[in-house]
Amino acid sequence: MPRLLSIYLGKRIVLTALAVQIALTIPVVLSALFHNLPPAALRGGLIWPALVGVLPTVSFIALPMAIGVAVALEFSRMAADGMIAVLYSLKLSVWAIAKPAILAAVGATALGYAISLWLAPTYVGTMHDVLNVIRHALNHRMLEPGKFYTFEGGTRTIYFERWETPDIARNVFIRQYSDEKKTEETITAATAEFRRNESSVVMILSRGAIQSRPDSGDRVRITNFDEYAISLPMQGTKGLPQRSWQGMFEFSTPQLMQVRSFIYLTPQFREWLSEVVKRFVVPLLALGHALLGIGLVLNMGAATGRRSTAATAIIAVLPALHVGVLIAAETLVRVQPALALAVVLIVLGECAFGAWLIQRQQRGGRARAPAPAPQSA
Repeated sequence: MPRLLSIYLGKRIVLTALAVQIALTIPVVLSALFHNLPPAALRGGLIWPALVGVLPTVSFIALPMAIGVAVALEFSRMAADGMIAVLYSLKLSVWAIAKPAILAAVGATALGYAISLWLAPTYVGTMHDVLNVIRHALNHRMLEPGKFYTFEGGTRTIYFERWETPDIARNVFIRQYSDEKKTEETITAATAEFRRNESSVVMILSRGAIQSRPDSGDRVRITNFDEYAISLPMQGTKGLPQRSWQGMFEFSTPQLMQVRSFIYLTPQFREWLSEVVKRFVVPLLALGHALLGIGLVLNMGAATGRRSTAATAIIAVLPALHVGVLIAAETLVRVQPALALAVVLIVLGECAFGAWLIQRQQRGGRARAPAPAPQSA
């Protein structure tokens, strides 16, 4: 194929794939954020960390479908416009016509592996850090007025009436117990300012009183104060608090391969196998979808534009196949590990079947452009 035409076709496929990728990614990402994050997450500054955690994973999962649909759409358009017939008339082989699309698919496959093997495992844990903050109220801006919150294993309870500013609360009530002093304390304050340091939050109470009652007696001691500081184990300026657990999905690819010998024949092996299939098999779908899309369009759609409706209808096959593989990799492999081999064979079979369809068209199944009509004298 002429170089200029190859560049033109490749650009069209890349731009169409980008548009499809955005159309697929944005709704999924927004759905995940709205489903998992409460409205107060925006006030707490947790939207951006959650987006960073979700976006890479959604991107490499949606990328194969985007490139497959883009290739099928472009070849359907070329067939409907009669461009395929023109290229045949230039003595171009089917593989030469498909070369720009295949190169775009190879590039998308490489990009998918870069995201799945490195980028997604690096950042996916950020989303779970955000969920950890939300579930355990570890961001002071996530606290809701009129609710009781417990910290440090239930030894400290905090309540306030309303927010005056994003960092200052009004009419604060605190009940805490000190194991060192063996004393129960009830603290009331007019205001409380939450100040973040590197690793925690310091709550500065103003204009209040402390009622102390030791375990050894019933006498209550009352002390008034102008300011009183309490440190809380919440999100500091250095970032999100560390979780006490780490998921298999957060392991780097070398770590994921190293732990196989330790978890084989354990309940975690199924989770490990599902993660391996997603990282190593799903990106290859970009090449498989592209080859299958090209093969189906060239074999079922006419080069001169006839039967273009059939060529357009086969585009629905690619999303269905993609979703089926994802369901198998995420769910069925966890139920039956032997299905991991079936998923691999399906993806490899798609690549082989698409290449066979293209080669079949190359050997004589392609439609030739009609000969020009003789001109009248």
